[in-house]
This record gives sequence, structure tokens and C-alpha cells, in this order.
Amino acid sequence: MTAMTPGSNIPLTATRVAVDVAAPVRLDVSGLLLGANGKVRSDDDFIFYNQPAGPGVTYRSGGGTAPDAILVDTGALPAGVERIVVTASPDATGQTFQGVEPTATIRDADGGAVLATFTPPRLATETALVVVEIYLRNGAWKARAVGQGYANGLAGIATDFGVSVDEEPAAPPAPAAQAAPPAPPAPPVAPVDPRLAPPAPAAPPAAPAGTGKINLDKGRVNLQKNQTVSLVKGGRPLLSQVKMGLGWEPAYRGKDIDLDASVIAYGPQRNHLDSCYFGKLTILNGSVKHSGDNLTGEGAGDDEVIVVDLGRLPAEVSGLVFTVNSFSGQKFTEVAKAYCRLIDAATGEELVRFDLTTAEPQTGVMMAKLIKQFSGEWEMTAMGEFVKSRTVRGMVKPAAQAL
Repeated sequence: MTAMTPGSNIPLTATRVAVDVAAPVRLDVSGLLLGANGKVRSDDDFIFYNQPAGPGVTYRSGGGTAPDAILVDTGALPAGVERIVVTASPDATGQTFQGVEPTATIRDADGGAVLATFTPPRLATETALVVVEIYLRNGAWKARAVGQGYANGLAGIATDFGVSVDEEPAAPPAPAAQAAPPAPPAPPVAPVDPRLAPPAPAAPPAAPAGTGKINLDKGRVNLQKNQTVSLVKGGRPLLSQVKMGLGWEPAYRGKDIDLDASVIAYGPQRNHLDSCYFGKLTILNGSVKHSGDNLTGEGAGDDEVIVVDLGRLPAEVSGLVFTVNSFSGQKFTEVAKAYCRLIDAATGEELVRFDLTTAEPQTGVMMAKLIKQFSGEWEMTAMGEFVKSRTVRGMVKPAAQAL
């Protein structure tokens, strides 16, 4: 038996395997069949207690006395399905994994032999979890420990993998003076997991500026505020040297803008490890370097560049927040065309870009963050959050809260 750690994998020695997830509280366990694009083919590929069977994948209830499990028959999976993701969420509405230590056990589904176990570390406010995945690599099936948590519940996981979670809008009431015509028979629909349905608000909220997560397979990604891109291309995490270029222009011609770009590094408990800025150009054993201070903001191209070697970052680094500050006290309402962009340092290819389209009369802004997932890949999220701070020192606490 193998005790797995986040990102580790084992070859599967059985064609049929069962994955159960046990915890001190009742958990709901689900499975998703994913293609090469990392998405389900349809909502039929979401296997859970209300839709317990799919091609090659079955949900098995523990009845409240034993853990729920997902059974995977790799020999019966349809062509094109390359990954089975096993998820878990507390059965009680709104409960998090704080103080709850789930353990996944991978077994030979026929003989019952335990192949591996995995207990995800560092869980807190997550309300849903991608626990493990069964995946195809070079013609052989393997299991990988993931442990990626979601604060927005199972709906967040489902949305990331392409499952439809939107509720159907209610039909408008018939006019008072007329009798409503008889409703046509409703077409058959796939079973719906009630955990996916968000609570109905008193009034329809405005849609967020940007949601969802994508990868780099289709080339350069232009992010909107709060949107996330997974730094994965062709199924492989980007672990090379990248540059974060930050730029801006004066909003009023002839008035120089002296802004300072920085990056703040954090550990797994949101603990501050170090900050890289114009006064400290190299941190973390040289894996993060700053290009130096630009005093005017004029000229084409990036005003300041921070180089990050993702493959050389110390293991304890789990988050990087890129910030811009005005030490002289100029507000961001005096700045135009502020942006950040992620560049492949080896090829010069622009991978991700985020243009700041709003401004507030503040002296600091958190532009973007890079977060390392339990699987080892990095994700970049556009932020655009303004802070009252002239220096990177004043950004440490709000940036930690934003991780």
C-alpha cells in the first residue's frame, strides 16, 4: 500500500478500482468523466447519488455507515475519456473542511486489496474537494493524488469541468384577466444534483465581471477581472521561467507617473515569505528577480518586469501576488492603460494579459496572483483590487487576505 502526497501518482495494477472517501462527517462523493480537453462530454458524465451510473463509472452509496465510493472500470470507459475525477463535499449545507480530515482509499474493486491512500493537507474554508483522479498516460492507467479545494462548493468544481449548473428561469405569470393556457408536457431531463443549485436571491444579482477557468491551449489569454487561467499547455503544467511585465501611462500628458511594481511571496498558510521590489531586486535564492525602478512610466513596452522561475521556486512558495504602488502619492485615477502580462521568458511569447479598465483614487493596486495547486500546476487570476498603500510593505496583509 502507498501513502500518497499531493501530486504523486501510482500505476494501477487492477482494471477495476474503487475510490472511497472517509471522514468524521458524512460526505457526498461524485465522479466526472473527462475528455482530453478536461471537460465532460455532457451532463451525463457527472456521476453522483442521483445519477449513479455511467459508461465505466458507478457511484456506490455507503448508506451513512460506510464511505461513499466511485467505481471505475478502465476497460469499459468509452474512447475519448482520459480522466476520471473523484470529488467530495460535506453533506451538511455550508459545512467546510475546517477540522475535517478526509482520506481517500484506492482499492482493487474485485479483490478488495488497498492500492493507495491519500489524506489532503492544509484544508480550511473549502466546501468541496477534487480528491484523486484516475487518468490515462501513454496507454496505461494511473491514479494521482490531487487535493484541490474549492470555496464555492461542488458547483465550482462542476462549472470548471463543464457541467451545467444554471437553474431554469421561472416562467412569467399569466395576465390576471386571462386564464393561463395549459402548459405543454415537460421534456425529459437528466437528474439534477440539488447541491449544484445556488440559493435563489431576493433579486437577480449582476453577473460577475469574469468567471470560469481556462488554459493556454488556444494561445494568448486576455483575462477579465476575477477570471483565472490555468498555466497548463498541452496537458502539461508550465514550469519554466516566466516574466510578469507591468506597464502604465500618465493619464495627463506631460505629467510623469512614478509607480513601483512588486511581487509578494507567501507560504501555504498565507504566511509572508519575502517581497521583491526596487529596493530588493532578487529573492528566494534567485528564483524571483526585479528589473529595477522606472521613474516616469513613459515609453513603449513594459515599465517594470519581474522574472519568476516557476521550476526553481522553493517548495514552500504557494502564492505570488503582483502589486503596483505610488510612493509619491499619485492616485490611480491619474494613471492610464495600466496592465500586466505574463510572458514565456524563453520564447518571448505573451501568454496572458490583463488590462486594468477601472480606477479608484488609491495609491496601490493588486494586479494579479499566481497560486500553486496541489497538483503542482500554477493558476493566474486577474485581481484589479485597489488598496490605500504607497509601499509594498502595506500590501502584505491585504494581499494575504486575497489569496
